[in-house]
Amino acid sequence: MLPDMEGFDIAKRLGAERSGTPIIFLTARDQTDDKIRGLTLGGDDYTTKPFSVEELLARVRTVLRRSGVAEFDSSVLRFEDLVLDDDAHEVVRGEQSIDLTATEYRLLRYLMLNPRRVLTRTQLLEHVWNYDFGGDARVLETYVSYLRKKLDLHGGPLIQTVRGVGYVLRARRA
Repeated sequence: MLPDMEGFDIAKRLGAERSGTPIIFLTARDQTDDKIRGLTLGGDDYTTKPFSVEELLARVRTVLRRSGVAEFDSSVLRFEDLVLDDDAHEVVRGEQSIDLTATEYRLLRYLMLNPRRVLTRTQLLEHVWNYDFGGDARVLETYVSYLRKKLDLHGGPLIQTVRGVGYVLRARRA
């Protein structure tokens, strides 16, 4: 029940092109024939509204595990050759362990939770420093600089500046 077409139509169009990418139907359609249709068209799971976020996450983990597309581990974030392990509180780039301060770690973690998404200075200050920042915003630029120096020692630049907006975690294209 999407604006321009149904999820069933999208599943049909994807067909063989989806190359193993799992499909989970999340819908208000709770009739048995709709569930059968969704699963027959290639859906890996079919969840009806209302649902809990915890249930949806459990279903996503199960579908990803079954499909072999990805190993879902919410405590490990990956971007390019950068890995942040929340349980071990470690950051590794390539084969090199990177020592970060607590603030650098929180900043990197927030960027890695939002890869390829431009984050405003306000968003970063609120999420990393946990308050409405009314002071000197240069503290953010200082920490981004520290983080870049540590990360860029072990590979190409990953933190990009979007002038007048903020920062984004993305690999620079050649």
